[in-house]
Amino acid sequence: MRTRFIAAGAALLALLTSVLAMTQSAQAATGLHVSGTKILEANGNQFIMRGTSHAHTWFPSQTSSFANIKSLGANTVRVVLSGGRWTANAASDVANVIALCKQNRLICVLENHDTTGYGEQGGAYTLDQAVDYWVGLKSVLTGQENYVVINIGNEPYGNNSPSAWTSATKSAIGRMRAAGFQHLLMVDAPNWGQDWQFVMRDNAASVFDSDPQKNTVFSIHMYGVFDTAAEVTGYLQAFQTAGLPLVIGEFGNMHSDGDPDEDTIMSQAQSRGVGYLGWSWSGNGGGVEYLDQVTNFNVSQLTSWGQRLFNGANGVKSTAKEATIYSGQPPVSPSPSPSASPSPSASPSASPSRSPSPSPSPGGAKGCAATYTVTNQWGGGFQGEVTVKAGSSAISGWTVTWTYANGQAITQVWNATVTSNGSSITARNVSYNGGLGAGASTSFGFLGSWNGANGVPAVSCAAS
Repeated sequence: MRTRFIAAGAALLALLTSVLAMTQSAQAATGLHVSGTKILEANGNQFIMRGTSHAHTWFPSQTSSFANIKSLGANTVRVVLSGGRWTANAASDVANVIALCKQNRLICVLENHDTTGYGEQGGAYTLDQAVDYWVGLKSVLTGQENYVVINIGNEPYGNNSPSAWTSATKSAIGRMRAAGFQHLLMVDAPNWGQDWQFVMRDNAASVFDSDPQKNTVFSIHMYGVFDTAAEVTGYLQAFQTAGLPLVIGEFGNMHSDGDPDEDTIMSQAQSRGVGYLGWSWSGNGGGVEYLDQVTNFNVSQLTSWGQRLFNGANGVKSTAKEATIYSGQPPVSPSPSPSASPSPSASPSASPSRSPSPSPSPGGAKGCAATYTVTNQWGGGFQGEVTVKAGSSAISGWTVTWTYANGQAITQVWNATVTSNGSSITARNVSYNGGLGAGASTSFGFLGSWNGANGVPAVSCAAS
């Protein structure tokens, strides 16, 4: 947010190009990915973002905001992070943010705010520095492609030298892919996100083509530059005509640089199947407190902007559809790549993954099996996942139990209800993932702490 201001040879080449394109498409389908102007889930269902932004980096204790945002109907939350311009969000914190998103059945757009206003605002980071931050977080991001979108850098250029945005953005995308990231990437426009000089609009095709996975979505921020219906519709139509994916990554109902046409923004987004994310949940300062959607992070105190965004015409509550990854049988998250970098706080002995520990194979009626896997690990903390598979008959519920031998403790969980009695853990299905057909699977995940060892326990599964 900010102010406006040879035949055989040719045949062979064509064949190779076709094979390459198919390979890229298969890679992109690891999780959330783009197809033409649309964002799709791994199963091919369209996903349209509806939600808001949460300034987590400045308000890290406001973790209840995730559940509160979900309670108003959102399917996505865009989370503000910092790699050092402000107090840096460490790998353990980011892992917890992802867990909170998953626990509350939200798609998590993680954005690096350090780049805001580069070239015009003192202290702003480059997109290269933003990529360095993401690479440092790779151990907690790998395997989350179904749930996480990486917004490389927020509003990465101000109004000075915005033309540099094109090469810098191509470089950032290239570095992310070279580092092994399979995620859907989001890139913000220059001109404080508002692209009033049309640098992103006019160069979007070449930027998209620079992504070897063709899995980048563009983000426009709509404030005072977009104060008429013609400006809103014209910008959205340009991307639709070009066949390129676009989301409205930020917008408000008023601003110091003009009065955004939020009614057209929301109605056009709905009619065109374009995602939108309002700015922002709470905690705004510096004269833009009017952009708070709730007062003092209190979900029961919606502001007029909050009422408009969540409950108004074409608003979040009436148009959001939850990601199908959360609808009963989410696919198992892939194990991290062996080359995944550890988080900055990881000890030398930390391992990003462990061998899974299966329970005995499910037998006859009402049987189930469970497999426990450590998917990520860093100094003092880890992320785990348990996959539950029904036996030869359908089941209506399941209970998984195990006992930790090394002092581990669970600190956060999603897609299950977990209780503990000392080192003994009991996990039960929640309302939407207990019913499984014969041979069908579901999974739940959790964050935990460890000290000295993090052995994989034996697990058992009982079905009803």
